[in-house]
Amino acid sequence: MLTTDDVARVYDTILSIPGMNEKVKIDLKITRKNALLLNRIIQRGLSSNNEEDSTDLLDKVPQDALQELASLAEECLKKAGLTEFSEKLKMLDGKHSSPTIGNV
Repeated sequence: MLTTDDVARVYDTILSIPGMNEKVKIDLKITRKNALLLNRIIQRGLSSNNEEDSTDLLDKVPQDALQELASLAEECLKKAGLTEFSEKLKMLDGKHSSPTIGNV
């Protein structure tokens, strides 16, 4: 089994492959439902505080990359016209963090 340091080294190696920092254009056509779910999944992954996730690869990701993913999540909502709807769902859930996928 790989240690946390081993995982970090493998991940760092993958991110160091030439071309990994190049921007790519992705033309994505998905349903509004899936745009909302994608937003929730990204937010949930970025805000995960589980002890089990302490060795997760996200711990090794630079902060600017995490911010880019958060921006992508918000852009999905904006382009689908679901920003306000998403905020109302959060209020219905009774917390300011994103509801779990089962609550969507």
